[in-house]
Amino acid sequence: MNIKPPYGYQDIVPLAKTQRVQLQESRKLPAQFRGLSAMPLSFSEFAPAIRDYPAVFISGDAGKSLVAMILLGVEAQQNLFVDANDAWEPAAYLPAYVRRYPFCMTRVSVNGQEQAERVACVEKTALQAKGTALFDGKGEPLPVWDGLRKLLFEFEADLGRSEEMARKLHELQLFEPFSAQALPNGEQAITLTGMYRVSEERLHALPAETLKELARSGVLARVYLHLLSLGNFQRLLDRRAARRTPEKPATKVNPKKLN
Repeated sequence: MNIKPPYGYQDIVPLAKTQRVQLQESRKLPAQFRGLSAMPLSFSEFAPAIRDYPAVFISGDAGKSLVAMILLGVEAQQNLFVDANDAWEPAAYLPAYVRRYPFCMTRVSVNGQEQAERVACVEKTALQAKGTALFDGKGEPLPVWDGLRKLLFEFEADLGRSEEMARKLHELQLFEPFSAQALPNGEQAITLTGMYRVSEERLHALPAETLKELARSGVLARVYLHLLSLGNFQRLLDRRAARRTPEKPATKVNPKKLN
């Protein structure tokens, strides 16, 4: 049996009822997440997330398939929302991808064949003898697991809706690649590439019935939230400038340029 860990996870194992798990402190960031500059975005998260983050679409196969992601930094391995105590900034929306840790849902492969059913897994390093029991001696779930299980399964289903939305938009040929460029004073230009956005021109050219279908499914609202969120690139740059060390001169960030 082969289990592939999700993005940002290290070594995961199927969750067993006899295991005790070291649960994550509220808003505390797992060590391996501190260097993630992007995270997957689920369908229901578009509205709360765009207050703080740019929401873009990213492809790992040259545009053949895409996933919705929020950007957390403008450079590799940079998360601008981690504070000095390795916790997520209190004023910013905490992604469900972080809140579900150390648990996840994943598909497994048996003899090279991927199974349709997803399995609840846990990060292996979180299995601790002094951790929290999730099930009682009879194998019945304890209240703490009821809440965690609800978050885990609902997020997984919601992430599936986000993936389905990306597939639909791709089928309609609405995506276009774009880059964002910043010109901080006294520094080299910062360019972000490999991103996709919905083309407003192509969107407005869709037949009325297709637009109605997108509106009924909630996809159209999220497309506009995605487009609105692109203004948050400047907020990321402002956040980066504010974190500069005192020894260096303050950086005045010029407005972003989208190509």
